[in-house]
Amino acid sequence: MRLTTSLFALAAVLAVAAPAAAQNAGQIAQVRNGASCPKCNLFQADLSGLSLSGKNYAGARLRQADLSLSIMTRTSFAGGDLRDIEAYGGLFTGANFGGANLTNASFVGTHLQGASFRGANLTGTNFSGAEMDRATGLTQGQLNAACGDGATRLPGNLRIPAC
Repeated sequence: MRLTTSLFALAAVLAVAAPAAAQNAGQIAQVRNGASCPKCNLFQADLSGLSLSGKNYAGARLRQADLSLSIMTRTSFAGGDLRDIEAYGGLFTGANFGGANLTNASFVGTHLQGASFRGANLTGTNFSGAEMDRATGLTQGQLNAACGDGATRLPGNLRIPAC
């Protein structure tokens, strides 16, 4: 009985000490090869410079992923975890970010024409230089939590605080 208890305790300690699976390398490889991957774990994936238009990443975990200079037109990120992503200079025309968590994301110099942000969390999101004057679903409340600069193009009478 004492040996069983000791083994159980050791197993519990090892389980706590073992690192959590931070990402799914197989899923990242599939995406890098052009696959859609809804609800996938793409944590810290390097997707920079890739052309992945018309794909479905709805509900996926892309936290801390690098999407810089990528072409992801008409791609769905709806309901996804995109906290802390880097999307510098990317092309996201017509992309769907509805309900996504974009906390602290960087869309500096990004093309977001026709992108949907309905219900997205934009807390701390940097839209400096972003072209988004035809984006949809944006509210002043969302933009008050984000930031931009004089080159940020917004729809209608919406405004964004300076970064």
